[in-house]
Amino acid sequence: MLQKKINHTRIKTTMQLFSMMIPGLAYLLINNYIPMAGIIVAFKKFNYAKGIWESPWCGFKNFRFLFTTRDAFVITRNTLCYNIAFIVLGTVLAVAVAIILNELTSRLMKKAYQTFILIPYLISMVVVSYIVYGFLSQDNGFLNNLLVHVFNMKKVSWYTEPKRWPYILTAVNLWKNFGYSSIIYYATVIGIDTALYEAASIDGASKWKQIGFITLPELRPTIIILVLLQLGRVFYSDFGLFYQVPLNSGMLMDATNTIDTYVYRGLTQLNDIGRASAAGFYQAVLGFVLILTVNKLVRTIDKDSALF
Repeated sequence: MLQKKINHTRIKTTMQLFSMMIPGLAYLLINNYIPMAGIIVAFKKFNYAKGIWESPWCGFKNFRFLFTTRDAFVITRNTLCYNIAFIVLGTVLAVAVAIILNELTSRLMKKAYQTFILIPYLISMVVVSYIVYGFLSQDNGFLNNLLVHVFNMKKVSWYTEPKRWPYILTAVNLWKNFGYSSIIYYATVIGIDTALYEAASIDGASKWKQIGFITLPELRPTIIILVLLQLGRVFYSDFGLFYQVPLNSGMLMDATNTIDTYVYRGLTQLNDIGRASAAGFYQAVLGFVLILTVNKLVRTIDKDSALF
């Protein structure tokens, strides 16, 4: 009788826990899985009058058109190179800031700095684009006024010269997003056993050695998980960063065009749903293959740090 009551309690508790999953599962089903049926558009010559299901099949023509132009190379190169730079620089900066926050002794200052570095992450990319424009405007931008009045240099036409935009976009991305990752790493750092630092200090280890032999090894699982999650979306780009911040300038296209902006322009400017869907499908397949490859590599090196 007692065992039956225990089993009933366990089942009730389990059902309560599973019921908490329902909203999240419903969201994933509606937002992520049901729309996957639309992949067939990439293999069709879409006709608005006939709709998705009645439009004629065209096989791989949309993909051939994509890969026979220079567009495929440019958008893949930009998306991949930018994201690799964002991951590497963002991780280094976020870990460094997390360690610095942990070294602060004032709780008030810690809370203040956490708030300051997190604010950019919460700002809309539309607002960020106006902030960047305030710095880079050719007529009244802060940087051009600085160049003219302080350094006696000529004004720079920032929105017509693509060579500077890889650095601008990288700087904007780091400024906006490193705070969120820093908070996650900081939460891991404060969870490290303080006895390890005390023992290291007694043995004469400097702060740098404590960071190198205690903090970073303890941070490694968190770093691996966050990097793996970011690598899963390495073929996706922040649409607002690459479309709104450069103000959709055609002269910057070689430096700012990514797979996401290409798909958007294919839909709005060329009205080519089939080719846009082919680019999106190409993006999803590359991301899927990459995350499986990287996870297998991590699993080979450290099984416990792999996602699955």
